[in-house]
Amino acid sequence: MRLYKEYYIMLIPGLLFFLIFCYGPMYGLVIAFQEYYPLKGISGSKWVGFQHFADLFSNPFFLSVLKNTIIISLYKLLICFPAPIILCLALNEIKSMKFKKVAQSISYLPHFVSWVVVSGIIIEFLSPSRGPINILLQNLGLEPIFFVADSRYFRGVLVLSDLWKTIGWGSIVYLAAVTAVDPALYEAAEMDGAGRIQKIIHVTLPALLPIITVMLIMQSGKILNDSFEQVYNFLTPTTYSVGDVISTFVYRMGIQKMQYSFTTAVDLFKNIISFALVMLTNYVARKTNDYALW
Repeated sequence: MRLYKEYYIMLIPGLLFFLIFCYGPMYGLVIAFQEYYPLKGISGSKWVGFQHFADLFSNPFFLSVLKNTIIISLYKLLICFPAPIILCLALNEIKSMKFKKVAQSISYLPHFVSWVVVSGIIIEFLSPSRGPINILLQNLGLEPIFFVADSRYFRGVLVLSDLWKTIGWGSIVYLAAVTAVDPALYEAAEMDGAGRIQKIIHVTLPALLPIITVMLIMQSGKILNDSFEQVYNFLTPTTYSVGDVISTFVYRMGIQKMQYSFTTAVDLFKNIISFALVMLTNYVARKTNDYALW
């Protein structure tokens, strides 16, 4: 530690952030087992044990919310998880550095735009009266579709908007891993007669496998952690049946109806499941390919 003291000093702000804003507030989880009243505080609130967890599973809306969260998250996992890998492979094959930098910059930009702005852009783009897609449909003699307010298309809008916003930023990790690949491996593969696709399959992808495994393990823990900002800005009363997720449910019950103990129980349940999924995925990864978080 004396030898690398500068690095440990640089680590202090990050550690303080997690201690103050992540680990410190975990004391508040105790209100999931209380009938919490803000005026009485944690120490003065009545202890009710697992009552809120029982209410959680008897709530008529929770199972629907849980189902929507899992379905949307699985869609995102199937589509949005491999997309940055494919983009990374595509960018890695570009020979022109100038064009490559421009393509990277364009793909990164949506990450820095808030969901409020992104949702406004997409809602306008998919507008049944002004949106270019619906104008094209009308020119083809078809009826316009209000995609954002139609329960048949709502989940697709969420997945594709998340893909557009995250694909460029997500590819950074994989591009960093690709730059660490020894160029001699590509030269050796080329001397053996390997084409571009074969070099991707036999050189690039094996080099990316460790980071892909780690990212998949981390992503598995987010299956119940939906994006509140995204869903809340797109959600309408007509799409509650397919778009209402745990975070929007917690917002309504906790902030609007002030059921603090109940919503804390919901979040605690969600985080326990997420932790179990991370542990399970890590165990499977360790047994199958020797790459894991621990």
